[in-house]
Amino acid sequence: MIIKAPKGTDDITAQDSYIWQFMENKAQNLFENSNYKEIRTPIFESTELFQRGVGDSTDIVNKEMYTFIQKERSLTLRPENTAGVVRAYIENGMHRLPGPLKLWYKGPMFRYERPQGGRKRQFHQVGVELLGIQEAIADAEVIKLAMEYLDELNIPGLSLEINNIGCPECRNDFRDKIRNAVQPGLNMFCADCKVRYDKNPLRMLDCKNQTCKELLDTEELKEIINSDYICQECSDHFDSLKNYLDILNIEYTINKKLVRGLDYYTKTVFEITSNNLGAQNAVCGGGRYDGLVKILGGKDTPAVGWAMGMERLMAIMPAPKPNKIKAFVVSNNIDKALELVFKLRSRGISTDFDLANRKFVKQLDKASKLNADYAVILGEDEINFGKVTVKNLKTSEQQTISEDKIFGHL
Repeated sequence: MIIKAPKGTDDITAQDSYIWQFMENKAQNLFENSNYKEIRTPIFESTELFQRGVGDSTDIVNKEMYTFIQKERSLTLRPENTAGVVRAYIENGMHRLPGPLKLWYKGPMFRYERPQGGRKRQFHQVGVELLGIQEAIADAEVIKLAMEYLDELNIPGLSLEINNIGCPECRNDFRDKIRNAVQPGLNMFCADCKVRYDKNPLRMLDCKNQTCKELLDTEELKEIINSDYICQECSDHFDSLKNYLDILNIEYTINKKLVRGLDYYTKTVFEITSNNLGAQNAVCGGGRYDGLVKILGGKDTPAVGWAMGMERLMAIMPAPKPNKIKAFVVSNNIDKALELVFKLRSRGISTDFDLANRKFVKQLDKASKLNADYAVILGEDEINFGKVTVKNLKTSEQQTISEDKIFGHL
């Protein structure tokens, strides 16, 4: 019986790994150009980190985490990376570094949910976090970086939605109004929304259940949602963000129902969607999480960031050209072929050869199948006279040159 990969996971094969490398290289070049440094955190963390950080009213903590007990300690495969980054920030004393601290990451995350297009149980995210700046200019910078990264990947049909969900102080009255409005029909909401009603009623606005959506579509709730419930400070912050987005020529839509799926968000929340996806069309989500560092035991620190699912991006981005080799050495003298291959590689020229040492015709055929630019031929005559024959596999033109000129020729 063949053992298969667990449901909701995929192998990244040699045929596809170049796409991942393309996406990761684009991320590294763009983010480092903006002075964001890569951070790598453990794939598993203390379960308490996500319970406190992500929030026990979220689907992630309630239903989707991969949690296991090891020597009486509860550990969880990371379902998202912001909590881990903040834990590392506190534990490693990064608040003492010159601020603001700009970080980016990439890697696998784990959530137990129904596998579907662009959504797996093991999936990969790329994201950025900016810690130490309270002002909305930080929000604008990370949003701009997200748009630039998506543009680098040629993701089509992008739209930005923004909202300000207020600070903990000005949200209390808003929560009470939502509770009062939905309370008469609470028994008709889904089980998850009944939990959210007590813990965080704003999360009810994010419910994907169609019945819940219809129950929330009342004139009373529309009036509450569209009211200017946020305090003056939060309102000023939102006005500043809109001004910075205008300066950066970033078009946006205000979506008052946008709350995001994690409890740590405050003030700014945003989503970037693509019209090339179906109902689940978000390609990037993020926002401000000013209270998270303090919640996890650090000093009060403002912060903002976002994450993107790489599988979802891959489903709609134009496929990049696969990596290919520059030269393929063709020879039945395996010793000379080996020597020349490593000379070329040492000069930064991607090179391969036929380790099976088959006939010339087979070797040339393999060079073509590998889409090499050149076949570098070492026959008996070439070896005897210190020459090589270089064949352009695109034009079929070839010429014989001194072996010492091969580097410049290629």
